[in-house]
Amino acid sequence: MVLAVIAWTVAAVVYVVVHGFDTQFSMFWVFGLAFGFVLQRGRFCFASAFRDIFLLGHARNMKGLLLGLAVGAVGFGIVMSRQVPLTSLGIYPPSANVLPLGIHTALGGLLFGVGMVVAGGCVSGSVYRMGEGYVASWVAFGGVMAGLLLSAHTWNWWWDVHIAAAPRFWLPHWIGHPGALVVTLLALAAAYVLVLLIERRAGMVVPPAPRVHEPTESVLDDLRSTARTLFVHGWPVLPAGAILGGLNVLLFTAQEPWGFTGEVSRWSIGAASLVNLAPPPLAGVESLPGCVLVVSDGLFFNHMFFLVVGMFFGSFAAAVGAGEFKLRVPKRPVRYAQSLGGGVVMGYGSGIGMGCTIGAFFSAIPSLALNGWVFGGFLALGAWIGTHIIQRIE
Repeated sequence: MVLAVIAWTVAAVVYVVVHGFDTQFSMFWVFGLAFGFVLQRGRFCFASAFRDIFLLGHARNMKGLLLGLAVGAVGFGIVMSRQVPLTSLGIYPPSANVLPLGIHTALGGLLFGVGMVVAGGCVSGSVYRMGEGYVASWVAFGGVMAGLLLSAHTWNWWWDVHIAAAPRFWLPHWIGHPGALVVTLLALAAAYVLVLLIERRAGMVVPPAPRVHEPTESVLDDLRSTARTLFVHGWPVLPAGAILGGLNVLLFTAQEPWGFTGEVSRWSIGAASLVNLAPPPLAGVESLPGCVLVVSDGLFFNHMFFLVVGMFFGSFAAAVGAGEFKLRVPKRPVRYAQSLGGGVVMGYGSGIGMGCTIGAFFSAIPSLALNGWVFGGFLALGAWIGTHIIQRIE
């Protein structure tokens, strides 16, 4: 408990300090804390959402993921209808993750799906597990940085050969805002029915964990019970998914959708520049939204820095508050190789795919963009392949 109080005190001090420099920094710090806290409390990992369907035959996390996408789609749809009321003009909403669609999208999703299962977690899952003390997740994060650097060195080839001419498909251009939202929600509902059928077929339906309601005798007891529910007990995945979708809407309303790997690529390229291994100038990235590769600009702090670090710190504070922080060192050397190799594959896939499970999927489908569905479909295929790989390793 003492460590949790210290952690949240440090978070408050950081907020006050950075707010004095730039209010955007403090806003993204708060969003980062919130995302990290919810990810850890709900143990919400995109990798397990896909992997568990193929490995265990249940879709506990996938149900929360689909609900989060539905919440995000409704919120994004409302915001974008105000940003671009006349879809016939052929313009795109600013900062929405409507990305060029092509071979790079499919390959990026496929590689990311394989990598996240082999590594034992996606990028966001690795971050919240880093906050819980998993050493393997730190290794996977290092692999992601290496993979992003590799993708940066090949980016200009991808841009010249394919991405520069790849089209962007925003559903409201075809069927208007209401039609695009209805089609997206129906597709998410169909995916929900599909995972229910998979669960029934596998016979592995996971019932909600029963809650033991302790009797209370005072308002103070009620407050303690509420605090334990929020900060100690694990959250059901459906509320966690819905809250993540809602936070994504709020962040998009404030500035831009939830993203991650673009900022991490800035760190990777910046570190490479210190040893003369930086890639050449990246063509076309300034014209693209989403989690595109970011060239190091010589600045250590920016708003996305505080979002990413805030996610880690929020998960750490949540873990220590729940008594779930513990330094966990892999018992087998092969686990380090899995984490590093899977991270590299994830990083490369997110580099050419212009995002990970967050930017290219969780923020792209609510953007009512076709690229989000393509990335997600190949993400599932990659997770299936990755599941077979880890079964052979085990």
